[in-house]
Amino acid sequence: MENRTHRKIQHWQFVAVLLVVYDAAVVNLSYFLALWLRFDCRVSMIEVDYLLAYMEFTLIYMVLAVLIFWKCGLYKAMWRYASFVELERIVLATIISFVVHSIGVSIFTYANSDEFWRMPWSYYFVGTMIQFLMVLAARFSYRFMLLAKGHKVKNGADFHPVMLIGAGSAGRAILHDMNRFAAGNDRVACIIDDDANTWSRSIDGVPIVGGRDDILTNCKKYQIEKIYIAIPSASAEAIRDILNICKETDCSLKLLRGMYQIVEEENITVRDLKDVSIEDLLGREPIRVEMSEIYGFLNDKVILVTGGGGSIGSELCRQVAKHNPKELVIFDVYENNAYEIQQELLRNHPDLHLSVLIGSVRDSRRLNEVFAKYRPDVVYHAAAHKHVPLMEMSPAEAVKNNAIGTYKTAYAAMTHGTQRFVLISTDKAVNPTNVMGASKRLCEMVVQTFDAKIKAGKADDLKELYSHMHTGAEEPLRDVPHTEFVAVRFGNVLGSNGSVVPLFKEQIAQGGPVTVTHPDIIRYFMTIPEAVSLVLQAGTYARGGEIFVLDMGSPVKIDTLARNLIKLSGLRPDVDIQIVYTGLRPGEKMYEEKLMEEEGMQTTPNHLIHIGNPIAFDEDRFLKQLELLMQAAYDGKGDIRQQVAEIVGTYTVAE
Repeated sequence: MENRTHRKIQHWQFVAVLLVVYDAAVVNLSYFLALWLRFDCRVSMIEVDYLLAYMEFTLIYMVLAVLIFWKCGLYKAMWRYASFVELERIVLATIISFVVHSIGVSIFTYANSDEFWRMPWSYYFVGTMIQFLMVLAARFSYRFMLLAKGHKVKNGADFHPVMLIGAGSAGRAILHDMNRFAAGNDRVACIIDDDANTWSRSIDGVPIVGGRDDILTNCKKYQIEKIYIAIPSASAEAIRDILNICKETDCSLKLLRGMYQIVEEENITVRDLKDVSIEDLLGREPIRVEMSEIYGFLNDKVILVTGGGGSIGSELCRQVAKHNPKELVIFDVYENNAYEIQQELLRNHPDLHLSVLIGSVRDSRRLNEVFAKYRPDVVYHAAAHKHVPLMEMSPAEAVKNNAIGTYKTAYAAMTHGTQRFVLISTDKAVNPTNVMGASKRLCEMVVQTFDAKIKAGKADDLKELYSHMHTGAEEPLRDVPHTEFVAVRFGNVLGSNGSVVPLFKEQIAQGGPVTVTHPDIIRYFMTIPEAVSLVLQAGTYARGGEIFVLDMGSPVKIDTLARNLIKLSGLRPDVDIQIVYTGLRPGEKMYEEKLMEEEGMQTTPNHLIHIGNPIAFDEDRFLKQLELLMQAAYDGKGDIRQQVAEIVGTYTVAE
């Protein structure tokens, strides 16, 4: 009670008291002025009956008017943000008070005469209009002062001109928000919109100067420093085209992303504008996956993710955790990454049944121990060595970790009742020119062999591979295997370990130079969440033996990617940051392919996901070759690349 008694009066309450006093004076002054105007602005000419009726009703109307205004919310609104809603309230309060005043003053007029009189018609309507304007002026004056301040800033030396692209509801909301606050000295100088019907018109006094083809001209004309793009309904391709024009200027860029299509106009503010990312320049619509299918597939299942601490593996874990698995098991050889994703998942999903295990996919004993204990229903195999130049220097390690590691993990999955095994592959497995890509093609051949043998009822042909001394007898399979094996192939993932984007950003931060291997080299790109969504969707489509492939749209030149990153950093390529061409690295090719020519293409319910028909090969011969390759890799004997080429016929060994 003591705190409530001594509570400090808030600023808005003080303002409300001032408004009550102001309104009490205004509501009576307004109708007196109406009488005064009616009788030629001379008080002496006002008829006595009219004046008496007015004076007798004055105090009553003052109290009634203040109560009406209070009920209509005119004393609680934040008038610095006054908008059409507040205007509606003032209009409503004016109408109600007009009716009350008309009835009340007429009663007092009649009481002062022997017959029914009424006040002059002009008294009612002129008095109401004066009252409305004076009440409105008091409420909106602060808003007008803010606007005036904004115009003063706009005309000042510190004004930072902004080009707003988009004259739709989102663009208008951004413009209104900037005008409302007049903060940061940023003011919209011109608007761009592709709708020709809007050209040569204006919004809040800001001219709409043309379409996207007029961006560069008007940037120079208005000396634009910043460009805000507010077209959330535009396609990714349209945004890419606009960004490609905007990045030719020296302006900083901000973008309102498509998620704000569902937000009401008044809720969009300048704070919703985000820095343009390299993903925005790819110009490809994001992959849409059927989340209900994924939920049904993962719900209440034990999910194992190998390489769960890596860029792809960790995102797999994040998305799997959202789909109510019975248990999520993370298996990784690198403890730091495993620890980081463990802590993140524990924070974000405290009810998740999570197990984080350290171990290598090369270790058959450790794999068997893990599979025997947790009995995973679904395995996402993301563990792999994937740095092309490093694997060229250590080809045996690519074979051990990628090819043999995949075989050992697949074998453990088959013998422990796993329902589905999903391999994370790469477009570098298509016609590979490096040992990393060839080793990933070996991984695809492994899962195709496992699937073919199981379907043919010849699972006993699949023997466990040992890289160490093994003296025990080979145990026959106890149960008939039913595991479905599939692969998911996609291109370069933006921001993943080994991606060029983090390297370029680091080089830019250090002042350059940015190193590009060749000015014409191209790659397909996708985001990490897209890649993982594809993997999860493939898991629901799989029937065994497929290689799922994402339609990644048009390829991107790495040189263009580097230049765009420099421009997005507010710098100029070859001026502020130099670009140096270093030449193709060993095993690197100019372009990547999504499918081998022989594979053909099948469709799935998701039009961005396709299935490549498996290339036929002799599985029995492959198994023998793979065992010999493993021994050579572990013994360090022979030319590993040449032995890989004998198995993967499409692999071209670099000279």
